[in-house]
Amino acid sequence: MAARESPTITGLDLDTVAPWLAGQIDLRLPLDVSRLAGGRSNLTYLLTDDTGRRTVLRRPPLGDLPATAHDVLREARLLEAVAGRVPVPAVLATCPDPAVTGAPFFVMEHLDGTVVRDPEGALSLDPQVRAAVGPSLVDALVALHEVDPDRLGLGDLAKRRDYAERQLRRWHRNWESTRTRDLPDLERTHAWLVEHCPEQSRSSIVHGDFRVDNCILGADGAVLGLLDWELSTVGDPLADLGQLLVYWAEPDDEFTALNSPPTRVPGFASRDELRDRYLAASGADPAEVAYYVVFNWWKTACIVEDVHTRMLRGAMGASDRTPESFGVQAQGLAARAWQETHALA
Repeated sequence: MAARESPTITGLDLDTVAPWLAGQIDLRLPLDVSRLAGGRSNLTYLLTDDTGRRTVLRRPPLGDLPATAHDVLREARLLEAVAGRVPVPAVLATCPDPAVTGAPFFVMEHLDGTVVRDPEGALSLDPQVRAAVGPSLVDALVALHEVDPDRLGLGDLAKRRDYAERQLRRWHRNWESTRTRDLPDLERTHAWLVEHCPEQSRSSIVHGDFRVDNCILGADGAVLGLLDWELSTVGDPLADLGQLLVYWAEPDDEFTALNSPPTRVPGFASRDELRDRYLAASGADPAEVAYYVVFNWWKTACIVEDVHTRMLRGAMGASDRTPESFGVQAQGLAARAWQETHALA
């Protein structure tokens, strides 16, 4: 028996996945399987074998996808490349054969820690732990940006200085190819970003979705593992800092990038403290940070609008939110991105 009696798990064929995994790593069948909450892009599952050992499986979402999107095997290679220099879960197995469960996938170790996704989770942390989370994230980010891209075989890409231009083309093209409606603020902000694109002075590995709920935290607030590497590339490291600042809500914020941000609870470091800690450790130019804040409000709007579109088409499986809620969120993000440009005019 490959799996115990359980509700249908969309996107995972247990009859073929379970024996394949048992032949790759030390798992004892049957398996208990459940979807893990969090990311709205690649599908993530918790596997528990008959001895209680837990592992995590990642596969692309359902449906037709752009050729280079949701490449989970690339994500696995990135994890293997930065291991030992950046806190990440170990990759245990990779499967390039879509015949096993309809798409390539990989399996990684399950880290025993906490993922703080909402205010309720944040309130469960002691105040001193909340205070430690932000500095630990910044330190992990600095460590990531010190990893040589040559370790990934991306040295040639690291020599390029057109990261922002490439990202603007990529996300705008992705939106244009899947769009179901007009979002004027998204278009206006894209034009502004193209016109004001700064000259890139540094290149590093860029995580691409760096935020607190993509990290597993220890009991002391330290980062045990960085997750969700599917958007990673080589480019301007300030893009990651801008992303962290966009997602890092403060108690008095009226609008937030995340639907229910944990850092809105008092006790976390401020955005200014995170920015200053990063700049002090990296020596980066503070003048370029504001551009990447605008860029990340815009990029996040593109991502959420893509989730909205895929949910409308039934490509995301079960969810705790409606497609309409993502549509409203994408509109708000696009409006905030456009608003941020006025402060820099």
